[in-house]
Amino acid sequence: MNGVHLVLTGQDAKSENLGGIPPLFMPEDMGGPKGYRTFRPLLEPAKARYVGDRIAFVVADSPELARIAAEKVEVEYQPLPAVVNVADAAKDGAPKVWDDNAAGNLAFPLMMGNKEATDAAFAKAKHTVSLRLYNNRITANTMEPRCCIGDFANDSYTLYTSSQNPHGVRSILANAVFRLSENQIRVVSPDVGGGFGMKGDIYPEDGLVLWASRRLGRPVKWVATRTESMLGDNHGRDQLISAEMALDENGKILAVRAQALHAVGAYVTNAGVVPVLCALRNIPNVYVVPAMLVMSKATFTHTTPLGPYRGAGRPEASYVIERLMDEAARKSGIDPVELRRRNYIAPSAMPYNTTANWTVGAPVGWTYDSGDFARLTDRALEISDWKGFDSRKEVSRGKGKLRGRSLIYYLEDSGVFNERMELRFDPSGTVTVVAGTHNHGQGHATTYAQLVSDWLGVPFASVRLVQGDTDAVAFGRGTYASRSTMLGGSALKGAADAIIEKAKHMAGHLLETAVADIEFEAGKFKIKGTDKAIPLIDVAKAFYRPVGPTTKFGTGLDASGSSAVPPSFPNGCHACELEIDPETGVVEIDRYTVVDDVGKVINPMICHGQIEGALAQGIGQAVMENVAFDAESGQMLSASFMDYAMPRAADLPLHYEMDFIDVPAKTNPLGVKGVGEAGCVGAPPAIMNAILDALSSLKITHLDMPATPRRVWEAMQKAKA
Repeated sequence: MNGVHLVLTGQDAKSENLGGIPPLFMPEDMGGPKGYRTFRPLLEPAKARYVGDRIAFVVADSPELARIAAEKVEVEYQPLPAVVNVADAAKDGAPKVWDDNAAGNLAFPLMMGNKEATDAAFAKAKHTVSLRLYNNRITANTMEPRCCIGDFANDSYTLYTSSQNPHGVRSILANAVFRLSENQIRVVSPDVGGGFGMKGDIYPEDGLVLWASRRLGRPVKWVATRTESMLGDNHGRDQLISAEMALDENGKILAVRAQALHAVGAYVTNAGVVPVLCALRNIPNVYVVPAMLVMSKATFTHTTPLGPYRGAGRPEASYVIERLMDEAARKSGIDPVELRRRNYIAPSAMPYNTTANWTVGAPVGWTYDSGDFARLTDRALEISDWKGFDSRKEVSRGKGKLRGRSLIYYLEDSGVFNERMELRFDPSGTVTVVAGTHNHGQGHATTYAQLVSDWLGVPFASVRLVQGDTDAVAFGRGTYASRSTMLGGSALKGAADAIIEKAKHMAGHLLETAVADIEFEAGKFKIKGTDKAIPLIDVAKAFYRPVGPTTKFGTGLDASGSSAVPPSFPNGCHACELEIDPETGVVEIDRYTVVDDVGKVINPMICHGQIEGALAQGIGQAVMENVAFDAESGQMLSASFMDYAMPRAADLPLHYEMDFIDVPAKTNPLGVKGVGEAGCVGAPPAIMNAILDALSSLKITHLDMPATPRRVWEAMQKAKA
């Protein structure tokens, strides 16, 4: 066709000996059990494993022409049986996603806890409760879809891509796809329009545009349509779990055990292990759980691959334990709030090791450093007007509505891996933060400028942020797992301290005194015991003088810092009140209260925004969002916004009551904890427990997400029948 410049297929990739995309790690790399390690080619040459697998890549003068040409590509398909449901995929004899996988559709197993102690605890329990829960599959639907531009010139590649982790993308492209040294590939990721974990991965298109540019000798651009995003972006959640809790006569937890099937889709993605792992190890939450045995089978299905999505396993874990807590309250007759209080880990017990008696999986457990869970609960009860619920319930009854409420507690881990940050003063005395983290809506330019201004006494407006360019930033891990202020901020503190120490020598020279007599305070170096001082900015300028005695101190004032601190554990209490219309099944959230401990709050407005955004996504999952597939063909049934319901402003509470109680983290120099995923972790159980409370008069004790009007209405009709 005129205007079509290139068509690439999987056979072309094989003939050019191009590599593909492996998982970043598997459980066996951390000392865990062996699994089936997938390898994802840029284009599949022989067998499509799901609807959305990349088969051919067409390059033309315009997107419209390229799509018309793509429609004319003829593919000879031999239909194969599909399995899209995780429970069906785990059955013996299910159609295999990978023919040579001796374990069927098992990607990898995980287990942690102590079987003997758990079985003994259940044997002596006064109360036991059990639930079978499904955590529905959802997708990120970022405002900006994935997009990339590849440009091959002068024997090197430049990729512009909407990624949360540009250095990670470069590493896989260099080492696994093109097999080059990393300095032959530059990855630029500007301020990205939403990521939510989904854009933390590398995708085939990132390699395809570079390969096509090399073949054509000109830049190549690709932008996903919304349907391509639905099919091709990594999804989240999709876990089926059977969980039990044992309690004594006083409502104290004795043990928890659970068996899960967690879908990974057709491939184990870059960080595909993370949600499966975190969905297990975070189950204890804020409670004293003396014994636990939890296990999961990560399972292949003929569906879009899954990976981290805002929360990445933490929402699944919170959902399990908080649903069990309300079920235990119902069965034991103990008030749900009181039951939680009886089982909270006390502040005096910190640091608290969740793996004290584990016989398997202990290396991946947690040690909580801080937390005051009862205090946050008290505050949530206060600002939610918990005591006024009965009168509001009467008002709802007068309108013909059912009213329910819930209180839940969540805890998550935040911050992984190490991080590197730089500070550079230029000849004018202004400072640049060179960040290994990556901002895509979190407000790093504001937060980092606040910190640097506080530490160094430089004007807030003069601090500039550079990020997302592997040629400009020596190294970085990107942003995910609520890590940036904790790890990036801690590394930045190290760089700021190094700047002060380095500049002291120049300041001593300029003030004509010994370095030992110099102290730094409020942006100035001064001679101890005197009022003689010089601003840091003037000291920085002196490093750039071309001649004179100052040149002996070197040219330029810059420093780097690194951080590898342990995770922090943000936590919080959610209280929800909602109404249900019995005639339609419509759920309306009337009041929503959140009290969070995110450690030291650097910028309250940004923290509020992060929590509200995550709440919207958690509420969306609970009441409307759902990825669906046809069980026979494997076709996605929700590949557009006609069929995938996204929450709008009218679906969310008109107002959130929010507060912070600072319980500083003891594991990093800033005392901060993560904030970006908190709302997603707490909202689903808060919503679902409130719905079940509203339906309790009908003896409805279980409902799976999403609680759509039809699902709620049908449950009510069945109960009435």
